[in-house]
Amino acid sequence: MVTEVNLCGVRLANPVIPASGTFGFGLEMAGEYDLNILGGISLKGTTLEARFGNECPRIAETPDGMLNSVGLQNPGIEALLSEKIPQLRKIYGGVVIANISGFGLEEYVKSCTAADKCRDIDILEVNVSCPNVHGGGMAFGTSATAAAEITAAVKAVCTKPVFVKLSPNVTDIVSIAKACEEAGADGLTLVNTLLGMRIDINRRVPILANRYGGFSGRAIFPVALRMVNQVSRACSIPIMGCGGVSSASDVIEMMMAGATAVQVGAENLKNPYACKEILEELPSLMQKLGIEDINEIIGVA
Repeated sequence: MVTEVNLCGVRLANPVIPASGTFGFGLEMAGEYDLNILGGISLKGTTLEARFGNECPRIAETPDGMLNSVGLQNPGIEALLSEKIPQLRKIYGGVVIANISGFGLEEYVKSCTAADKCRDIDILEVNVSCPNVHGGGMAFGTSATAAAEITAAVKAVCTKPVFVKLSPNVTDIVSIAKACEEAGADGLTLVNTLLGMRIDINRRVPILANRYGGFSGRAIFPVALRMVNQVSRACSIPIMGCGGVSSASDVIEMMMAGATAVQVGAENLKNPYACKEILEELPSLMQKLGIEDINEIIGVA
């Protein structure tokens, strides 16, 4: 039974990847189970400089999901490269995906240039879609022209595969995906969180200090699945599908929609062993469905 997949020449033992922002830098789970069972790890989103993030409260529960307005709290690119990744590589030999965010073209270029030089990073995931930071990624991710500009600039300084992570907060995700592909993107990750809100009806104020936040969790799976399918039919580059994935059957469904690999996000926050349990379930599900090679189902729907 074959579970190995290929992302632009980078081989993953299986398609299951903890999504950025839901698994820290991998180190937080190192004592809980062997991380080497994972196909890859998408590290916590990193910016050029360290960030404290948004004011609290910045997490709110919703039915079958959650809102977050963390605001890209991270130690900065230098700490990622000099501290976090070397520590991770002591315990993990799989695919490392660096998730890079920025507040301007120059920041993206500087961070990606530095990350591309790190031998322990396999794939760059350029986040143009974070809806939580004022003046940040969302402006790039909602414009085909701006997304293409970031893509081209990053590709000009990188030798490693570049995946652009797209926002679902748009009316036509296909046009943005195609613009990124034409600008040189090696692959795409979709989708990031939807923009949402909750209100404390007793206090009559928004629950999140930032008012709005990124909506993720099981409730958004059908939206993510639809967008993955639309983009896979329009583009020829590989896709990492993400959004509401919580089970092995979701992984299969996402791959049938057109994803080559599948990221598990908010489910990790609900259940830190989610990826482990999905991987334990996957072989028996493949056998039940008569799938000998998981690659044969990519895009069959």
